[in-house]
Amino acid sequence: MKIFHVPCLEDNYSYLIIDESTKEAAVVDPVEPEKLVNAANEHGLHLKLVLTTHHHWDHAGGNEKIKEMVPGIKVYGGSLDNVKGCTDKVGNGDKVSLGADVNILALHTPCHTKGHISYYVTGKEGEDPAVFTGDTLFIAGCGKFFEGTAEQMYQSLCVTLGSLPKPTQVYCGHEYTVKNLQFALTVEPDNVKIQEKLSWAQKQHRAGLPTIPSTIEEEMETNPFMRAELPDVQAKVGCHSPVEALRKIRLMKDNWRG
Repeated sequence: MKIFHVPCLEDNYSYLIIDESTKEAAVVDPVEPEKLVNAANEHGLHLKLVLTTHHHWDHAGGNEKIKEMVPGIKVYGGSLDNVKGCTDKVGNGDKVSLGADVNILALHTPCHTKGHISYYVTGKEGEDPAVFTGDTLFIAGCGKFFEGTAEQMYQSLCVTLGSLPKPTQVYCGHEYTVKNLQFALTVEPDNVKIQEKLSWAQKQHRAGLPTIPSTIEEEMETNPFMRAELPDVQAKVGCHSPVEALRKIRLMKDNWRG
């Protein structure tokens, strides 16, 4: 399994997931389909699937166009009505295969949107798994609660995604990492892992390089929203439960001007 990131718009990421033995590929959130089709052609890939994380235009807005460009391509998403161009609805626990060795598991991760799907992808034995989290989990952050509640985001982040294997590579929908880590330091100023990752992310940013992927393990160490379960973090924000802390941290982030 190989994964290529394709920067789109101002700060979005689309992705190519490749089954190396068959050269079949899936694309995640191809908002600028020409870029994805060109990248696939350059690498001699056969595009088979679109994996849509959620219905917002900067993720699903290229689906109709890519269907025109690649006749017969299947478009997966959490809703046939909401997600533009969706041909195949997926819900929590649904499985899709790609080529000979790549398996995709749909995880329902609602809150940012009701039907938000993250895709957990495994390849051959010995390869680290990957998860494509759209706007539910960002590196050191999470999406705004547009269509859901703190309870749902807690379930999505800390239970569903938090229970994935620690080496799982995290590929999110936007390049927000530097700002997210700067905010994370306002919650935990003494967290050395956050300090180190911020310094690294700033270097990447200056060099014009991406900060993806992260890992589930790194997120547990540096992401204040995934750390809302910790009594220390709850105490820092004056709360007594993970959900309450998550709600408070989101409110703090919404009002933060970094």
